[in-house]
Amino acid sequence: MAKFKHHVFICTNERDQSASRPSCSNGGGGKLKSAFKEAVKDAGLKGQVRANELGCLDQCEHGPVVVVYPDAVWYGSVHAKDVEEIVNQHLLHGRPVERLRLADTCLNTESCPHKPASKRK
Repeated sequence: MAKFKHHVFICTNERDQSASRPSCSNGGGGKLKSAFKEAVKDAGLKGQVRANELGCLDQCEHGPVVVVYPDAVWYGSVHAKDVEEIVNQHLLHGRPVERLRLADTCLNTESCPHKPASKRK
């Protein structure tokens, strides 16, 4: 079997509603995996693109979060209505969807303006 051209990682982490940080699953992340699988199939990319769900990507304030590898493109606030655009524009034509793309300055940092002040250092 040939290796996949892209892997789409979808955060489906679930936290209690009272947790100090939001949860991708509570924001609709749980519906994204099936939406991506269907859109990948409809685009004729089955066997070339793999959609995987996983736990926390530690970008909770930007959730639901999706990452496309090997491109290392991080998307935030992704909802089912955005999936077809990501598949068609990014996975089929190699153009990341800029309106959903997370800024590099918000990845793996304590000082992202999206995080509550108590999380910043």
